Amino acid sequence: MGIGNPVYDVIVTPSVRTDGRVLSGCSTNACLAAKRLGLKRVGLVGRIGSDFADKFRLDMKNFGIEVDLDPLASGTGGFRLIYDEKGDRTLDVLGVADRITARDIPDEFLDASFFLIGPILGEVDLKLIEFVRSSSSGTVFLDPQGLLRMIGSDGRIVHRCNREAFGKVANFVDFIKPNEHESETITGLRDPVNALLQLRKLGPAAPIITLAERGSIIMENDHICRIPAFPTKAIDPTGAGDVYAGSFITEYARTQSLVEAALVASAAASIMVEQVGPDFAIPLKAVEERKKSIRGRLAIEKFDQ
Repeated sequence: MGIGNPVYDVIVTPSVRTDGRVLSGCSTNACLAAKRLGLKRVGLVGRIGSDFADKFRLDMKNFGIEVDLDPLASGTGGFRLIYDEKGDRTLDVLGVADRITARDIPDEFLDASFFLIGPILGEVDLKLIEFVRSSSSGTVFLDPQGLLRMIGSDGRIVHRCNREAFGKVANFVDFIKPNEHESETITGLRDPVNALLQLRKLGPAAPIITLAERGSIIMENDHICRIPAFPTKAIDPTGAGDVYAGSFITEYARTQSLVEAALVASAAASIMVEQVGPDFAIPLKAVEERKKSIRGRLAIEKFDQ
């Protein structure tokens, strides 16, 4: 079950430019990945405006994902993402959808075994996360990107973190997965390993930090697992971390292994960035082949607490 607003973005990279706005969003991309990796029932809770509601319903029907859009939001969220040659990006806001409340989550969705909470721009708050935690026995996975974003005076996204408030949020989740820049925003620590240790202290049993082309790191008990990335040329890196999250959840639900889940997530994300838009394919054979390659470079080290 994904919780977070879908968006329709304009994406510009050195390699491609989308023809108008295309479906995206943290929870949306994660749900798409989970479905394509074989998760049978996938649902999404988010708010979207009447301008894109019909298109979104049709997209989700075609992708086999259950949604509940009542009531419609006052607008549809979206960004103009522009990447430079180094892979750095700017996000200009095209629209903002309404916040998600407990009333927006159908009772039958609370039976989910996994919740991916992936806000885009402040539509999820502590109260909603606490509701999910208290109303369901499912495992909660948080991608915090949308909790760290604010709209600057120029209409461009900036990153901020109220660390006291964020610490309360972290207490209600089982997994937390920021990227490298987000982990620094949360902890104030530039070194990813130190940031990982600090995230662990906030509450989640298994923090994860994604490091773009350097892979990811994850904590399991008293070990740090360094998961390499599969070498590839990223045509469009938008949503790579989202696909990592959805793929991780799908494999973890199947194996209950953090390492196996992270290997699959890394492999799937490397495939997704070679494509553009929500129709990305994740062939299971390719995932297995890349997973084997990544496993050969896996490093696990014990740390002293």
